[in-house]
Amino acid sequence: MAVVLVAVAVLYIARDVVMPLALALLLSFAVGPLVLALRRWHFGRVLSVVTAVVLAFSLISGIGALIGSQLAALAQNLPLYSYNMAEKVQSLREAAAGSSIFGSVSGMLKDLGNEIAKPAETPAKLTARRAPTLLPAVQESQPIPVEIRQSPSTPIEVIEAILGPLIHPLATAGIVVVFVIFFQLQREDLRDRFIRLVGPRDLNRTTQALDDGARRLSHYLLTQSGINGCFGVLIGTGLWLIGVPNPVLWGILAMLLRFVPFIGPVIAAAFPAAVSFAVDPGWSMLFWTLGLFLVIELTISQVFEPVLYGKSTGLSPVAVIVAAAFWTWIWGPIGLLVSTPLTLGLVVLGRHVERLRFLSIVLGDQPALTAEESFYQRVLADDSGEALAQAEQFLKTAPLADYYDKVAIKGLALAQLDVNRGALKHERRVQLKQAVDEIIDDLSDRNDILPPGKQDGEATPAQEPTSARDDIALGWRENAVMCIAGRGPLDEAVAAMLAQLLKNQGIDTLVVPISAVSVGKIAQLDVTGVQMACLSYLEAGGLTNARYLVRRLRRKLPHGTILVGFWTLSDEQVKSRDALQQTGADLIVTSLSQAVGQVCERARKACAAESLTSSSASNARPAAQ
Repeated sequence: MAVVLVAVAVLYIARDVVMPLALALLLSFAVGPLVLALRRWHFGRVLSVVTAVVLAFSLISGIGALIGSQLAALAQNLPLYSYNMAEKVQSLREAAAGSSIFGSVSGMLKDLGNEIAKPAETPAKLTARRAPTLLPAVQESQPIPVEIRQSPSTPIEVIEAILGPLIHPLATAGIVVVFVIFFQLQREDLRDRFIRLVGPRDLNRTTQALDDGARRLSHYLLTQSGINGCFGVLIGTGLWLIGVPNPVLWGILAMLLRFVPFIGPVIAAAFPAAVSFAVDPGWSMLFWTLGLFLVIELTISQVFEPVLYGKSTGLSPVAVIVAAAFWTWIWGPIGLLVSTPLTLGLVVLGRHVERLRFLSIVLGDQPALTAEESFYQRVLADDSGEALAQAEQFLKTAPLADYYDKVAIKGLALAQLDVNRGALKHERRVQLKQAVDEIIDDLSDRNDILPPGKQDGEATPAQEPTSARDDIALGWRENAVMCIAGRGPLDEAVAAMLAQLLKNQGIDTLVVPISAVSVGKIAQLDVTGVQMACLSYLEAGGLTNARYLVRRLRRKLPHGTILVGFWTLSDEQVKSRDALQQTGADLIVTSLSQAVGQVCERARKACAAESLTSSSASNARPAAQ
């Protein structure tokens, strides 16, 4: 906080120096690609820099001169529009006379207009008007009116009056020009010094940060300038066709004001709308002007900008608004124009400097939480509706098995870590498991059928949902698979996910809690028709629990297949720990997709065996006859 306060104080107090420096830095990024292009064309370093800077500032000066001339022409023509404005104000006053509130406002405006319309009285006229009411003796004692006239201004005073208001802007522009030239001439040296200052021990990261920042800022400035230029040309041309006076002025202002986020186009539309209101005796020109801005702005912002910028500029909408308010408070209108590129530079800096990571989190457009963290937070807050919305968004481009593997299970793994450190009590775990069950139940309409040709359990959405697969053996369509929780409620939640995926494949399943397979209760476990047992573990531990549970199930299912899922281990970890040998299971998997694939493979083999047996029996009957 101390560093932030000091930085804000420096930006505000030393704005006469810092603001030109920031403007020069942004312009350096803007003209940088042109300088590099000129150098590739063998212009030489100094000539390339001077040419690029002269072209840039000539363009800026030309735009400023054009705006000045257009404003002067507009000021001369404004008195001609007073009659139309008075007529429209009168019509609005008459339309609002029916309402008491609007009627009182209308009367106030009328009185105010009459007072303004009265000719001003000079002191001499005021004295003459009051003179007849005074006594003769009093009239003789009245002072003689005195008129004070200033002496003609000297040439030096005229020059001071003209150049006085321009000294500060011209000085700022001169400082910016010097800084831009210096930055471009010393570009490599400044880069090396920055690397030496920030990260000499990690040249790769520092160079990557510099390249990323330069690329993002240059791309933003050039792309935004091009888009805004096209916006200004389209607006100016459209206003010329509509008949609004000074269309060049409004096109230039539209181009410049569009650098202001969100409210810039609105402000740009207000000026020509006011002029069209004053010029046109009717209302059609006003509506055409507003429609022109609305159509062009929506087309550019919703169609062209997403294509040119990608998904976004890297800033969150809230950050853009806050940054605009902050930089306007610090530097005024100039700060409002440069707020977005300056904030974008801070976000890039935060992405590559660890101690400034908070800038990227607060201002960037990247999600503050990962998908699994967001899932865990939603179910922890018992907000299953928001978690379900997140799931639906994910499932637009991926199957249900991928969502469970990449989001839900990883989120439950975070919950398991809290359990291990004692931060998640048993009651809380049960509540969390119930929230997950609600999500699983709400996703039951997702019927992601696994095609027979897929390998390694890779699930894809089916074209047409079916209740049972023709290639699944009859013995696998009713209580064929037991999905057993390895340790507690969280493992039981993953077992329910596996059961749902298997049911989508036409394989009937039964979810079994850990209490049902304990030493004292496993004897009462009904395993009629069970072909396979799938154990679920969010935490592998030392594999001891899995080994003893597999042994108990072996005695209960001597001819069944036992699969163990270690959802938080990788395939390499499973091999390095020799989990298959240590647990005594038939199969070891690390994802629900793999588990579904293994179960479906055995169900199809059983179906093929049934078909072969049936065919052999049908062939044997005619031979016996």
